[in-house]
Amino acid sequence: MARDRGKDMMEQTILATQIKKGFGEGRKRQEVLDVRAFAACKGELVFLKGPSGSGKSTLLAILSGLLRPDAGDVWLLGQPLWELTEREREAFRLRHCGFIFQAFNLFPALTAQQQLEIALEWASEVPTAEIPARARERLKTLGLTEQLHLRPTELSGGEKQRVAVARAMAKCPALLFGDEPTAALDWDNAQLVLDLLVRAAREDGSTVLAVTHDERLILRARELYPRTRALRLENRDLVEP
Repeated sequence: MARDRGKDMMEQTILATQIKKGFGEGRKRQEVLDVRAFAACKGELVFLKGPSGSGKSTLLAILSGLLRPDAGDVWLLGQPLWELTEREREAFRLRHCGFIFQAFNLFPALTAQQQLEIALEWASEVPTAEIPARARERLKTLGLTEQLHLRPTELSGGEKQRVAVARAMAKCPALLFGDEPTAALDWDNAQLVLDLLVRAAREDGSTVLAVTHDERLILRARELYPRTRALRLENRDLVEP
């Protein structure tokens, strides 16, 4: 059995079992997650959906190493995530993970180009002299040529999110996590962001795991990319819709 699990871990980029999480103490404690199993492979685009408050973002945070579960195991790229020290987890995320948040989380003082440059400086193997050109190239492919030197306050909501996605994708991460990455956008901009998520899975081979409440987004993703899945968080566990 152990040999089979090891084989699975070699083939899968994310594997989680028996994940439990609750908040509060005593009579006020609320159990949020009791997920029996979850797995995703290289090049997959996986959506987590469910009603508000169902625990989607909590599960994403646990799977990405941002929040410790009360019980259960998570392996990322074969590494037992919650057996690593805090410093080791941070180093792992910097090297292998990209994050996209609904609130953009851009650095206020940095231009669009600088947002990507700092990500590349922190966590990629790109030679220092090549980083500015790599950042410009990535932004230009996303239609942001005119926004290279603009700061977040000078960008529209859709432009901010495209910069945030570009920053997350800049190092071609093995694992790309998105927490409602299109929730603050209109449909046209949401589709642009979706195109980027599909590109990350199809061209970079990233495993993309994103929380969404938008069924249109999932339907569109399935039209664009056959390796799209959607799972629903229901009664604290994941189920096929």
